[in-house]
Amino acid sequence: MDAIKTARSGSRAENLGSAHLLPETVVRPRRGSALRQVLMSIIANLGTINTGMAFGFSAVVIPQLVRADSDIQVDEDQASWIASLSSASTPVGCILTGWLMDAIGRRRALLLTEVPLALGWMLIALAPANHGLYFIYAGRLLVGLGSGMVGAPARVYTGEVTQPHLRGTLSAFASVGVSLGVLLEYAVGSCVTWRVLAGLSAAVPSLALLLTLLTPESPAWLVSRGRHQEARAALLRVRGEVCDVQQELDAMRDFAERNNVVKLGWRDTFRELVKPSAMKPFLILVAYFGIYQFSGVNPITFYAVKVFKESGASIDQYLATILMGVVRLMFTVAGCVALRRCGRRPLTLTSSIGCGLSMLGLGSYMMAWEFWTAEGATRTATWIPVACIFAYTAFCTTGFLIVPWVMIGEVYPSNVRGLVGGLTTCAAHMFVFLVVKSFPLMQKLMGHSGTFLFYGVVSIAGTAFFWALLPETKGRSLQEIEDYFSGRTETLKPKKNKMEEVAPGRGAHQHILIAPKGQALP
Repeated sequence: MDAIKTARSGSRAENLGSAHLLPETVVRPRRGSALRQVLMSIIANLGTINTGMAFGFSAVVIPQLVRADSDIQVDEDQASWIASLSSASTPVGCILTGWLMDAIGRRRALLLTEVPLALGWMLIALAPANHGLYFIYAGRLLVGLGSGMVGAPARVYTGEVTQPHLRGTLSAFASVGVSLGVLLEYAVGSCVTWRVLAGLSAAVPSLALLLTLLTPESPAWLVSRGRHQEARAALLRVRGEVCDVQQELDAMRDFAERNNVVKLGWRDTFRELVKPSAMKPFLILVAYFGIYQFSGVNPITFYAVKVFKESGASIDQYLATILMGVVRLMFTVAGCVALRRCGRRPLTLTSSIGCGLSMLGLGSYMMAWEFWTAEGATRTATWIPVACIFAYTAFCTTGFLIVPWVMIGEVYPSNVRGLVGGLTTCAAHMFVFLVVKSFPLMQKLMGHSGTFLFYGVVSIAGTAFFWALLPETKGRSLQEIEDYFSGRTETLKPKKNKMEEVAPGRGAHQHILIAPKGQALP
């Protein structure tokens, strides 16, 4: 009995000793406040709502302008310019803000983007009856400039202030903002005149400007400029006091020193741009944007009312347009959730195949409708084009409209992330301009059905490219992604860290450090 008591006493003493030593071995949580990261991401991406507004504006405004009672009359060619001009100036904004956010910081770049947006919307709203078309043109150019300026800094800022386990979902907020903007224009534009719609749209950049003043600068950008104390303060604001921000800051500093992350001159910047770490992801994403734009997404978005009218659907075109906006928003949110669970590749492949089949279905029905019209037959199954367009919208928003925009904030080296992000966004919006401006011409040359069949073939063919070349960045840190594209690592597949184990019975946010045999804990 004495031996048993002695053993129990010894065991109890060991447990007490372990309990006493436990606080020394448990490190502070590495995951910061999710709420803070969500709030910062929402504020940074408010400006992207304007991009959606710019997309959706022409769909509901052009039908008002072509009416006989409109005080500003437009023909088909002028209407196509109203639709596409915002995309013509967007590449300029992309290049400008790509340089600005590396030169003056992500936060200041976000602040500057809201100015042309507000001015553009007000210029459209105040367009007079005489020569008002030129006011609309100028306003669309300014709105497009602001839309181009906001895209890259919103996504890069979100990618840099969020942690890997949240980055995929929160970076997709930009796509949610675009879809929300499209829906707002569709819904409000069906109830008010185009001047009132433009005036209401000016409120969004004004609100974004005020809220952005409350956010800190990107910690990663501050570290790249050697401002480590400011970077630590910014990390505390976006992570919270309980998070181990020092470890994250040390990792940023070590990475910056190891990769010589400093402010570059123009010659050094060019050298960085042509390195594989920047050029490989740039070419992949440019090809990605080209495939998804020529799958038909923006002709449907910019000419939604017209497309529903020409598709042979019997539903009211304005109602169908609003419902399409609702579908787009719902599946964008679903795509954000799926992005965290499924990753970039599965969503892209699903989107590519689904969009292709939907466009082929729509084109085939329109071809049959053209035959029925020529033969004088009664059209049947008018629900098919609506179902195809809604299915296309659902597939497109869960992959194409989210993944490449998220990857802009992930795949580029920190030295030139802002500049290359701006160039990528520039290329994306050049494709938008080309596809929107060429849509009426393609319909004349290929017919309504042939145009959508072409979009379907492009999307299906793009599946092979995505399967072969698109990397999976889910759950990888920005440093790991950069190491992969620069050739320092061969794969982006996760590796187990044998130096760190999760303590039994504890959450995933708390860890016990296990020292290698023969070594003491740091």
